[in-house]
Amino acid sequence: MRVPLSWLREYVDLPATETGRDVQAKLISVGLEVETVEQLGDGLKGPLVVGKVLTIEELEGFKKPIRFCTVDVGQANGTGEPQEIVCGARNFAVGDKVVVVLPGAVLPGDFAIAARKTYGKTSHGMICSGDELGMGDDGSHGIIVLPPEHEVGTDAIELLQLVDEVLDIAVTPDRGYALSIRGVARETATAYGLPLRDPALLDVPQPNAFGYPVQVSDPMGCDRFTARTVTGLDPEARSPLWLTRRLQKAGMRPISLAVDITNYVMLELGQPLHAYDRSRVQGPIGVRRATQGEKLTTLDGVKRTLDAEDLVITDDRGPIGLAGVMGGANTEIDDTEGTTTEVVVEAAHFNALSISRTARRHKLASEASKRFERGVDPQAASAAAQRTVDLLVLLAGGTADAGVTEVIAPSAPHTITIPADHPDKVAGVEYGRETVVRRLQEVGCDVYGQDELIVTVPSWRPDLTDPNDLAEEVIRLEGYENLPSTLPKPPAGRGLTDRQRLHRRIGRALAGAGYVEAPNYPFIGEHVFDQFGLTADDPNRKVVKLVNPLSDEEPALRTTLLPGLLGALRRNDGRGSHDLALFETGLVFHPREELKIAVRLPVDRRPTDEEIASLTEALPVQPRHAAVVLAGAREQAGWWGKGRPADWADAVEAARVLAREAGTELLVRGGQYGPWHPGRCAELAVVVEGVEQVIGYAGELHPGVLKTLGLPARTSAMELDLDVLELASSGVPKGPKISTFPVATQDVALVVDVAVPHAGVEAALREGAGELLESIRLFDVYENAAQLGEGKKSLAYALRFRAADRTLTVDEASAARDAAVALAGERVGAVLRG
Repeated sequence: MRVPLSWLREYVDLPATETGRDVQAKLISVGLEVETVEQLGDGLKGPLVVGKVLTIEELEGFKKPIRFCTVDVGQANGTGEPQEIVCGARNFAVGDKVVVVLPGAVLPGDFAIAARKTYGKTSHGMICSGDELGMGDDGSHGIIVLPPEHEVGTDAIELLQLVDEVLDIAVTPDRGYALSIRGVARETATAYGLPLRDPALLDVPQPNAFGYPVQVSDPMGCDRFTARTVTGLDPEARSPLWLTRRLQKAGMRPISLAVDITNYVMLELGQPLHAYDRSRVQGPIGVRRATQGEKLTTLDGVKRTLDAEDLVITDDRGPIGLAGVMGGANTEIDDTEGTTTEVVVEAAHFNALSISRTARRHKLASEASKRFERGVDPQAASAAAQRTVDLLVLLAGGTADAGVTEVIAPSAPHTITIPADHPDKVAGVEYGRETVVRRLQEVGCDVYGQDELIVTVPSWRPDLTDPNDLAEEVIRLEGYENLPSTLPKPPAGRGLTDRQRLHRRIGRALAGAGYVEAPNYPFIGEHVFDQFGLTADDPNRKVVKLVNPLSDEEPALRTTLLPGLLGALRRNDGRGSHDLALFETGLVFHPREELKIAVRLPVDRRPTDEEIASLTEALPVQPRHAAVVLAGAREQAGWWGKGRPADWADAVEAARVLAREAGTELLVRGGQYGPWHPGRCAELAVVVEGVEQVIGYAGELHPGVLKTLGLPARTSAMELDLDVLELASSGVPKGPKISTFPVATQDVALVVDVAVPHAGVEAALREGAGELLESIRLFDVYENAAQLGEGKKSLAYALRFRAADRTLTVDEASAARDAAVALAGERVGAVLRG
């Protein structure tokens, strides 16, 4: 909402020394978001005057039309002689009144004006357009042609109100009243402690039976409809300068007198209005829900198919407007023809939810819908209609009909009961009853009672619905800056949970391993499952769909982290970063078998465990996953040696890093799932309470998936379930005990079948070696049919033995090694090589 300071001063007697910046600070202190203060006419310096075009000479021989003009500027040039000016615009003629800037003046943007020779003539000044004066969009895009009644030589800076300050306010959805000068003026008056001249306080005639007939068949959608008629309008009448300038400063384009007046009153009072050409309305005006499939051509020239939920304005022919959103073209006041002499003015109050849904359904946001969906004062409709009628009579020479139509659905004012000390308890500050009552009355409430206050909410504040809303009004008007800063006092013994500590350790570990965290939005489109090659019955295909998704292409909550991470990798690779290692930890979402309705938790006490459990059961299952993706070089090449590309083994190692942080053993074996390459995919599992559970997969992605998603060749990925990993965890890892005794190293090379996985051999060796085994490492894999036999391979391991209380003998180390080899032979058929 753009609020000119000059307009604001009409309703609040601000001190003359108050600047826009001062008002901005005051309004911010009472809770309005004043983003900027625009200085109109900043740096503008005269002489800038009204001139009359005397002669126009067309100059020939140039690439574009050029005119040499003489303009009467009175005594503004010090001589009284006509001013000679070269101009390229063509939207003015001899006898027109224009705006002339003379040598010595400075226009906005530090554009100094001086006499200069151009096109073979000397131009002593310039005939100005609105853009050159910083006036905004007036729809003409040319020279300003003034009404003929303005005297030659008049100061145009004051005439056009070129110097002003405009406050740009970001109005939050709960403060619809601030989308009007009236609402902002009320906040300004409260902030300064000054009286408000309410522009809605007008003498309005009582409704009678002579007004234009109106039939409201949906009182829930339209609870108030006021219609007034003005006849005898001058079709040639145009909006005066003061009106067009205020509209321009507020960010609206002047269109025609009737439309400009309705826009002006809307900005002034916050009540959207619509003016119908009475000669084009056939029969009574009606308000009803549309019939499914009905057609309406709106003022923007678009033919729209209506929905049964749309609220429409009708006459005998059918819909003539989308209620609260936009009027129809068939009753438009056509300013181009200049034939409208009778106008029916509509001022109505529509249901906020209905208007909001209609505007979104038709993708048709308007100034009217923006106000209705935030809440409009229903009591202002009559005053807004009267204000519109008064301006039409004043500016267009019309006559107000005696008939006044008002259709009103009965309703009672909203009242709230609140303890007088409730704001004190909310803020932790002792305001006292008198302060609470005074602040609520400044908001516009009627307050009765002593210890228990009965508060009647003003009609322009539909956002005030419960005691906490009233407490907020008291607190903001008393000043948020006056609230004391206090730190919460957590009870002793409460800190991070084991789960939170594990998640933090995992994040630090992955970052330490060279991965960069890349959080993503938790939304996906179901087409990604086809791109990943998931089977039709894959559990990940069962998604939780959003009722109001941010994007129609991603209407569901994710069941895997990989789509977001791979999308981030693709974007970075496309922008020149080819060596990438990204990770993310976050929730995934799976629907429950039984759908339950969530309970509303209380705010006046801590919810019980049963209430929290009931709420949790109504939510989707939300396990936390961890995932990594890699592409490009894992180790950079340089003077130190050759680099190394990232491959499937790095993805598997990332899973092992997480397992080490959880203090659990990770089982790694060959697997096949979804987007991974079937020959380079590892299945990840852990043992929970004696039962083995698969928690994820790691490896290189399938070439077909890489091509479909536009990813680099040999991209690898890993994803696992952190919640199950935590269940298998041994708790917080303990620091290792460093033995003072030396280590004994024994190497063994075992020949096994090619199909035997390394993990099985290692598990057998580890179990057979017993408690003396400190670590085991695979350092060589060898295949040679001539030496080992067909279908055989050799796995070489380094076994490290150490005792905590003594130095091991050779016999002890050898015995442990032999026991390990024996168990490996028994389990997987391993034979000691050589």
